Parts: sequence; structure tokens; C-alpha cells
Amino acid sequence: MTKLYLLLFAASIFFAGCKTVSKSYNKGDYADAVELGVKKLQKDPSDAETKDLVKSAYTFAVNQHEDAIRNLSNSKNDNRYEAILREYSRLQDLYNTVHQYPAVVQLIPVTDYSEYVQTYRDKVADLHLANAERWMEEGSKQAFKNAYNEYGYALRYRDNMVIKVKRDEAYNAALTKILVVPIQNYAGYNYSSSYQLQQFQNDVMRTLANNMNNDFVRFYSEWDLRNSNIEPDQVLEMNLGRIRIGQPYDQRTQRQVSKEVVVKEIVYKPDSVVKQYGTVKATITSTKRTLLSEGELYLSLRDPKGRTLWNDRFNGQHKWQTEFATYTGDERALSESDKTLLNKSTNYNAPREEEIMEELYRQIQSDLSYRLRNYFSRF
Repeated sequence: MTKLYLLLFAASIFFAGCKTVSKSYNKGDYADAVELGVKKLQKDPSDAETKDLVKSAYTFAVNQHEDAIRNLSNSKNDNRYEAILREYSRLQDLYNTVHQYPAVVQLIPVTDYSEYVQTYRDKVADLHLANAERWMEEGSKQAFKNAYNEYGYALRYRDNMVIKVKRDEAYNAALTKILVVPIQNYAGYNYSSSYQLQQFQNDVMRTLANNMNNDFVRFYSEWDLRNSNIEPDQVLEMNLGRIRIGQPYDQRTQRQVSKEVVVKEIVYKPDSVVKQYGTVKATITSTKRTLLSEGELYLSLRDPKGRTLWNDRFNGQHKWQTEFATYTGDERALSESDKTLLNKSTNYNAPREEEIMEELYRQIQSDLSYRLRNYFSRF
């Protein structure tokens, strides 16, 4: 019984394989039919039905691709060479599919299209190279970008060092090189330490180097330009403007509270106590202490002749608050929430100036990064 099940299982796999080849063939998916068929013929070269299906599928596939090639050859479209190359590549894929199974090569005659593939790879490469040269002759930044892309396309079809050098030349010509002048604290405030200002400058340079989303814009420090002997296309200056470290500002409010409490107890005997109630009052004075600090950064982008291309201002704000209270009157009038507020110490820990400047720099840098990305994405 076990042998019978194994035979039935093997038969089901066999017929499923035949049906799969036939199904692909009947759907017109001839490349898939060829691939499935040659795998089956590798195991059983005497399978005449599969052999006929593969031959027929291969013939239909070749006719389809060659018809497409003839139509494309009569076209005047600039992309016709790439389309023809795709057709010949698919024909070569069919050839390779058969030739990876030695037992099938003698059964299915196929044509090697590798020379046609190489011919049209060269034609496509030549077309992109011609386009690149035309863009290079135009001489604008956008034309150099287009040339860079065309050289890149050409390299997909012809890996050549000469083309790589030309592509790099096009990239350098397309690149907008921007000198970033060290940030100056012209306002003369002493709140910002030289270390913090340098750290802020480093953060800005990292943003400019890694987060501009534009491969054709590059930022250089003065040191970079001197060592690379590069002339900048634009100059970016950023200077600290007004910086105000706020002084504590108090806002006071008062409110009256009262409560009915036991003011006297008269004991006539142990089980007889008379309580007398009265109203107690207190005045609570709440103080909300605020420290508001602000800073500004000014940006100016100029061309090498000093003409202004972009001016902007960036703001940062640091706000710190605490609240505490005192009271006069009868403590018994206070609620639990009143007592909690009263227990807050007036010896608060206000932020240090270094902490305030760090937050101002963080906010300015966040705003600066966003607007720089937005501006330079247009290049």
C-alpha cells in the first residue's frame, strides 16, 4: 500500500509538471514554458510531448522578439536602441536557459544572440556619450548635471575608465561649491563660550555635509578650500545676532481660603462631648517665576562678486518656569493641595547660562537645517 501511495504521489508530481509547462505555453508565457520544459527534459530527454512544447514555445518567443526588433529598427525614437537591446537580451536569456542543461542542447536548436547584445550595448553607450558631449558643450550648471547623468547611463553599458573620468569632470563642473565662513559673535555677548560656538559650527557643518538631499551642492570650510585649491561659487556667512539671557520675572497672585473647623470642645462626661465650630481663614500668595531667553542667527549667502543671493534670520527661545507660595493666617484653612504648593522650596535651581545657550543653539540649528535643505534642494 505504501508503494502504491509513493507511485501515485510521483505520478501527481509528473502530471503537475506537464500541466505547468502547458499552462505557461497556453498563456503565451513562452519564456517560462521554455525554462520549465528544459528542466523537465534534463531529467527525461525522451519526453517527446515536452520536447515539442519547448520547441514551439522557443519558436514563438523568438518570432515575437524579432518582430519587435524589426518594428523598433524602423522607429526614429532616440530610445529605440535601448528597447532593441532589451529584446536581444531576452533572446539571449532563452539561449542561456537551454545551454545551462547539457542534455537538452542537442534536442532544442537555439541561436546565440550575444554578438547582437554587445552591438546594441555599444550603440546605447554611444548614444548616451553623444548626449553627454552635447550637454558639456552647453556649459551651464544644469547642462553639466545632465552630462553627468548621461555618462552614468553610458557606464551601465560600457565600463570604461575614460568614461568614468569624463563623468567625474562633468560632476565637478556641475557642482555648486559653497564656502562656509566661520560663525562670528559680532554682537559681542559673552554668554556663549568659544567651545559652544565651535560645537555649534561643527553641528552646522555636519548638517550641510550629510542632510542637504542634493548631490550637486557641497560645502567647504576655509581650510578645505585652501588645501584643495578650489574657488567657491558662493559664500555662506552666519553671525550671531541679539542674544538675551532673561532675568527672573515674578507674577504674584493672592487668594483667600477658609474652612469650618472645631474651635472648642466641651466635655461634660466621657461619652458626652460638645464641639463648637468656627471659620478660620488664610491668605495664600502664589508666585510664578519665569525666565525667558532668546537668541538670533543671521545668514547671508553671496556670490563671489558680493551680490546677495539669500538673507535670512533664525530664532531660538528658552523658557523656564517655577511656582511656589507663602501664606498668612490660620494654617488650618489650607487644603492638601495648598500645602503641597507651600512645601515647594523657593530655593529653585534656575538653569545656568551654558544650559540656556545650549538650548538656544539647538533650536536655531534645527530651524537652520530645515531651511537650508529647502533652499539648496532647488540647486
